[in-house]
Amino acid sequence: MIELEGVPELIDPVMVAAFEGWNDAGDAASTAVAHLDREWKGEVFAALDAEDYYDFQVNRPTVWMDGGTRKITWPTTRLSVVRVGGEKPRDLVLIRGIEPSMRWRSYCNEILGFAHELGVEMVVVLGALLGDTPHTRPVPVSGVTSDPDLARTMDLEETRYEGPTGIVGILQEACTHAGVPAVSLWAAVPHYVSQPPNPKATLALLNRLEDLLGLRIPLGELPEDARAWQLGVDQLAAEDSEVAEYVQTLEEARDTAELPEASGEAIAREFERYLRRRDVGGPGQAPGGHATESGDMPYLRDTSGGRTRPPKPQRPEKGRPKDGDGGDPPEDPPATGPDGSASDD
Repeated sequence: MIELEGVPELIDPVMVAAFEGWNDAGDAASTAVAHLDREWKGEVFAALDAEDYYDFQVNRPTVWMDGGTRKITWPTTRLSVVRVGGEKPRDLVLIRGIEPSMRWRSYCNEILGFAHELGVEMVVVLGALLGDTPHTRPVPVSGVTSDPDLARTMDLEETRYEGPTGIVGILQEACTHAGVPAVSLWAAVPHYVSQPPNPKATLALLNRLEDLLGLRIPLGELPEDARAWQLGVDQLAAEDSEVAEYVQTLEEARDTAELPEASGEAIAREFERYLRRRDVGGPGQAPGGHATESGDMPYLRDTSGGRTRPPKPQRPEKGRPKDGDGGDPPEDPPATGPDGSASDD
């Protein structure tokens, strides 16, 4: 039985989740949820028991010093609630954690238990995959769902993927079977520059989340970080003629595929986003908000509170990365072609 103390009655709550690991190329998805938590000053109100879901030889705890006291941070999944201000305020339940090592069904059931107790209306899971997309073009973001009605009403793709899956796919299907509307948003990260962080992909996920939920998300310095990241990759790619030629090939394929829809819906979405930001006072002004208060949780520590500048991107890789976290294109979104567009395979 899940008992929530200190959590106020929520307004039209939506759960937004991301998980480090296989479904988080370039750390783009987990960084997006960390950004929401930081910008709206979320306070952790619950955490799943790390003993139940993690192999500590795979995801090891870390020791750190708090003044003169040694403390331990355990790998786990944390939940926080933030209120988005404006004419129509609403609450977001943020979930951020590491893909569990075991007991995935129990893990999803526990998350769904929180969703039920909090009256969550929809679950949005963020993910990032490696794809054949050039770093010089807008990051493709696919919105997929297993619910045909949701696909039709929210202009999403109905997933037809078959193959190995990660916790993002498992949670989405668990929501569907439980009757909870669920959507996955996937950003395609260039496979030749897959090292985290990737602020451009994080920014693309947040923009797509804005469109999906009709919110205005304070972006802070993310746009500047995204531009700096792209300039850094440009410089590194220019130093290698083979990489530069490969990027040009990807650009030509992407531009050719997107030529028929160079206007229309994409321009309309950008214009709507511009109006939404202008109405709340401009890009630099964050809306008001609050987070729930929580009691002391001695073994938990949120290390994302301080913002750091993204390091200079490493040299682009000429070939596809090997297996590993974010190493292969994940499983849940539709397969992507050289242009990053979705296919029905």
